[in-house]
Amino acid sequence: MYLRDSRDPTKQTAAAEWMGHLWSTRTGRVSDQVLHEYYVTVTGKLRPGLSIAEAREDVLALRAWQPGPSRSLIEASWDEQDRWGFSFRDSMIVAAARAIRCPALLTEDLTDGQDLDGIEVVSPFTRLPADI
Repeated sequence: MYLRDSRDPTKQTAAAEWMGHLWSTRTGRVSDQVLHEYYVTVTGKLRPGLSIAEAREDVLALRAWQPGPSRSLIEASWDEQDRWGFSFRDSMIVAAARAIRCPALLTEDLTDGQDLDGIEVVSPFTRLPADI
């Protein structure tokens, strides 16, 4: 994130040096959680931030650092985000629910009763289990 944040030139320079080293030596590694936090920060919190397309390019490039087996979940989250207009965090939850074939998603953050192509949004504070 510091590489993309121009507010502190000293940290940005150090980040650039580290990134250059990690790429050239092929010793960089990154977790999906860090990729998630990076994406949310550079598209929503950083001013000026990155466009969604630019942030996605960065994440895909950093995937070369072998974050683990959940590549499809991040990319599936982008599909959900594009389709429904949800935040990336909510899109990750929907994508994960879809991946494990949940028929219902318990959340107060989305619209109760909404059908997300086979996943029913259920507000746990509006409906009880017997109502489903």
